[in-house]
Amino acid sequence: MHISHDPLIVVLSVIVAIQGAYVGLGLALQSRLAAGTRQRTLLAASSITLGVAIWSMHFIGMLAARLSFPVDYLVFPTLLSFLVSVLVTGIGVFAATAGPLTGRRLAASAMFMGLGIASMHYIGMTALHASAHMVHDPLLVIASILIAIAASGLALHLAAGTQPRQPLFLSAIVFGIAVSGMHYSAMAGMRIFPHALPTALAPALSPDLLAIVVAVVAFIVSGLFLLVLVPDRRMLQKESRAGIEPPAVAPEPSPIPECAAEAAPDVTPLAAPLAAPETAQSPFLPVERDRGTYFLPIGDIAAVRANAHYTYVFDGQTNYFCALSIGEVEARLRSHHFVRVHRSHIVNMDRVVALKSVGDACQIELAGVDPYFVPVSRSRAAWLKSKLGLKSRQAAG
Repeated sequence: MHISHDPLIVVLSVIVAIQGAYVGLGLALQSRLAAGTRQRTLLAASSITLGVAIWSMHFIGMLAARLSFPVDYLVFPTLLSFLVSVLVTGIGVFAATAGPLTGRRLAASAMFMGLGIASMHYIGMTALHASAHMVHDPLLVIASILIAIAASGLALHLAAGTQPRQPLFLSAIVFGIAVSGMHYSAMAGMRIFPHALPTALAPALSPDLLAIVVAVVAFIVSGLFLLVLVPDRRMLQKESRAGIEPPAVAPEPSPIPECAAEAAPDVTPLAAPLAAPETAQSPFLPVERDRGTYFLPIGDIAAVRANAHYTYVFDGQTNYFCALSIGEVEARLRSHHFVRVHRSHIVNMDRVVALKSVGDACQIELAGVDPYFVPVSRSRAAWLKSKLGLKSRQAAG
């Protein structure tokens, strides 16, 4: 028999998917600007939020189906589908935000996340096996999988791609509608036939109880949604006082560090300024956070990391987005105690607390709330060790 749906409940399932995507993708974006424990916490919260949103949409969509016979939902497939939803979204978000979002990284993340979402759907549908037999149209199964992959890729691109970035709410709408479209495309390709006699071979959830469970989950997602919308005014005021009002008179820049002036031939010293002298010697670096531009004091910068044509600036606690390229940032920092230890990394030598060997390579540990490590290119390792007072065969740790 064909399946019809209640339009109001269908709309409700889409809304739940959109609001959950808004929270989950927002947390994923914040994780890119964090480090250490805070970054891991934000990634975990993003994974759980997205997983709950997808799972809630799926089962609200199942409840929207109008069947001519009563059904029960097996407990084990229901719980397993929830676990799969959280795991695949978590791995997909982590893979997309762990580094620059290259085409290969985006394709792999979208493929894994899309296949996981499709798997979650069909695992969840097996919860009906106690009450009915299902037959699936192979073409619509393939279509639903492709929709899931495309939805995952588009959402990850909108949320984790480099600037210019689309509004977060647009990313959430695209993801919510696409994931819902995947569910209802799969449902359109399904034919369901009731068993001749009711059979309940395993513990099952009644539709009423399942509706309560899904309603509670949707309420939790709504609460998280509201928390994301409410800004921390004290933090905004603190950042405003600290970053938006640079002093009228800039302090005299520090002299060029000896380590940069005496670099070995295989080490490229910091490049000459690309802008006018007054711009290059500015004691502040423009960074972006929470849709605002701030002026971060150069003395507070611990490290700079390249991300495609842009950079992330780390101050020992938080990563800030910077619209300048690694070369432009390098030019602005040349008059301070900064050294480019890798083609994608610049560090403040005053923040170095350790130099550790990692196999044939080495990495720098910087002072901060959580341990923060920066890789050192092999061509610069020996030079850096000598500047830190270490012999060529030694490294701390």
